[in-house]
Amino acid sequence: MKKLLLSLAASTALVSPALAELELEKDELTFGFIKLTDMAPLAVAYENGYFLDEGLFVTLEAQANWKVLLDGVIDGQLDGAHMLAGQPLAATIGYGTEAHIITPFSMDLNGNGITVSNEIWEEMKPNIPKMEDGRPQHPISAEALAPVVEKYKSEGKPFNMGMVFPVSTHNYELRYWLAAGGLHPGYYSPENVTGQIGADVFLSVTPPPQMPATLEAGTIYGYCVGEPWNQQAVFKGIGVPVITDYELWKNNPEKVFGITAEFAEEYPNTTLAVTKALIRAAIWLDENDNANRPEAVEILSRPEYVGADYDVIANSMTGTFEYEKGDKREVPDFNVFFRYNATYPFYSDAVWYLTQMRRWGQIADAKPDSWYDEVAKSVYKPEIYLEAARLLVDEGLANEADFPWESDGYKAPTPAEDIIDGIAYDGRTPNAYLESLSIGLKGDQKIVGSDVQG
Repeated sequence: MKKLLLSLAASTALVSPALAELELEKDELTFGFIKLTDMAPLAVAYENGYFLDEGLFVTLEAQANWKVLLDGVIDGQLDGAHMLAGQPLAATIGYGTEAHIITPFSMDLNGNGITVSNEIWEEMKPNIPKMEDGRPQHPISAEALAPVVEKYKSEGKPFNMGMVFPVSTHNYELRYWLAAGGLHPGYYSPENVTGQIGADVFLSVTPPPQMPATLEAGTIYGYCVGEPWNQQAVFKGIGVPVITDYELWKNNPEKVFGITAEFAEEYPNTTLAVTKALIRAAIWLDENDNANRPEAVEILSRPEYVGADYDVIANSMTGTFEYEKGDKREVPDFNVFFRYNATYPFYSDAVWYLTQMRRWGQIADAKPDSWYDEVAKSVYKPEIYLEAARLLVDEGLANEADFPWESDGYKAPTPAEDIIDGIAYDGRTPNAYLESLSIGLKGDQKIVGSDVQG
């Protein structure tokens, strides 16, 4: 836990003129996070004094898992949190816990990987093309895993893999990778929320920091998680990352900062002030070609934040990524916090998550394209983001050219060559996108018992 306790006299001296512009309705706030490197904007906003500049006295508290974190925001113990992008969307549509959660700020792009155990890696290697220097050719398709899964199936052994939460990016990315390689990751239904109906590969929840130990114990054969827990497997010598989500879907959306709709309505100026501080942190994290990343790694390595070794965090955070031990490659965009409008909460990002919920049966029934648009707009709030950005530009703390002022909230379609299965994504046409995916629910299909009907 990180606490900031200042006397009133000291705080008056430290707060910048920004406080005079925004009359804060609430200035003492507690935010939650999970121990992952992509919580960095919160840590940097705290450590660099950006929250203080806005007149905000913030406590940052690590949470045990994603459910505890979400419940904390809903019941008011937390004012906001570093969240899985699927959490505000799922809560708002009533999947799992029901509550109207919004996001004025996307925290990052990319940042995840899929890791398999050493044993599975050795079984996959004969199926992976090699480069001239003998190293594996990336990206690695799940087609290389398919014969291994078939072997386990023939031996009567379930092939188990881990992800961090049912509505996590990691669940959907792992499912996407598996399906792109012809492996079925299983369906959900209202009666069966295991997500394992008809599965070739059985996915279950493991909290991020526990992933390496669970892999080492043999409970799972692989997992999808954010950093530093893929690189931790490399450092411990227990696993090999086979693909990053940058290779899976170039510049895919990741975490968001979530607050309740009630918080935003009751404390609009406080919400703007928080968003301003987070934007400044994101700018700092990416500016000058990631020049500040070593300092960010030092911050994140502290026990109150991520608490992993500096070298483990730096392995991905500073523009490289290590696959097999010694096979370190340049991946400058593995973690993106501000470039490519990373912090803007695009409706099309929200729609992608909703399509994956529908694809795998978490959304049980077909929905028209208009429904996807309406839900996206009820959760993602670019209008708050742009108002905060305008204040920063006016204060000389951000550049006008760095923000998509004229956007309608939808990104240009992601081209086929930027996605592992070669299928383009356009957030404006979610049902047509679902139709284009070979594995998964589409049209009026639904799960009845263990069967797909419709």
